[in-house]
Amino acid sequence: MAVTIKDVAKLAKVSPSTVSRVLTNNAKISDETKQRVFEAIEKLDYHPNAIARSLASHSTNTLGLIIPNEAEDLFKNPFFIQAMTGISLCAHERGYYIMYAFSSSEDEELSFINKYTQSKLVDGIILLTSRAEDKCIKFLKDIEYPFVVVGRPEDSEGVMWVDNDNFKAMYNLVDELITRGASSVAFIGADKKLNMSKDRLDGYRRALIAHGENIKENIIVEQKSFNENEGYEAMKKILKWQKPSAVVTTDDLLAFGALKYLREIGEESISVVGFNNTPLSAYQNPPLASVDINADKLGYHSAELLINFLKNSSNSAQHYIIDTFLQERESIKL
Repeated sequence: MAVTIKDVAKLAKVSPSTVSRVLTNNAKISDETKQRVFEAIEKLDYHPNAIARSLASHSTNTLGLIIPNEAEDLFKNPFFIQAMTGISLCAHERGYYIMYAFSSSEDEELSFINKYTQSKLVDGIILLTSRAEDKCIKFLKDIEYPFVVVGRPEDSEGVMWVDNDNFKAMYNLVDELITRGASSVAFIGADKKLNMSKDRLDGYRRALIAHGENIKENIIVEQKSFNENEGYEAMKKILKWQKPSAVVTTDDLLAFGALKYLREIGEESISVVGFNNTPLSAYQNPPLASVDINADKLGYHSAELLINFLKNSSNSAQHYIIDTFLQERESIKL
């Protein structure tokens, strides 16, 4: 027979309502009483009914995670798996559950968010992308619902967010390649609406300017999606105009495609560098150098920000900037 709250109360020699208050961390309960209750819970291996607790505390202890259409094939783009791992780890540590919603478009994301907020299924929302004129961010701000964004929003006023310094990460990468002797650096990106994409392209351009290099628009290619085929086609376009010393991409999947095309034509002298340092990078031919963005930390700190806000923590920050580093591998020929 399942252990009930009455069993805990009897062993701890308190009322069932006192046990409920201890479980909701009521400040009016003494530390001595809390200790007795927790000892009874541990001894009886009591697991509170999540639904009953949510009704009593007006909290579900659940976070809604919106998975965007860019994550359609999670096994090909491990960034989302890594971010979700970090989110799940933090949620587990803090006693929260995760409710996932997979979408095929921004409008579908908005529909899921509307359902979550109207039905009070979750205490807060985590968004895994930040777009230009983002409908989801605007909606959540307008209704003043707790949320956090993985990615710097266009207007960060009153928004909690976690991101890398994408401008700096790309700037430093291009600066490093030119310093090593690259006479020309091409750029492959995708999904121009994402603020991450804009920031990385801006970092690329500014690094060229800082070195007195001309910006050649014909070796800057922005594709529609982050996948291997788009990187393959982009590399083909670039080589129609010029043979660069190096190519930087905004995602490893794009770099995989670029490497594939270079292998097919027997070109071995062009350096290629990706972003995200996904596990498959080390197994490319040649192994792909990549900027590690610490995706698991992006996820972990996004959940941490949101939970701290929900708990009214005095230490609650508004944003985190997560460090990046270049993982050197054989695809850099300089």
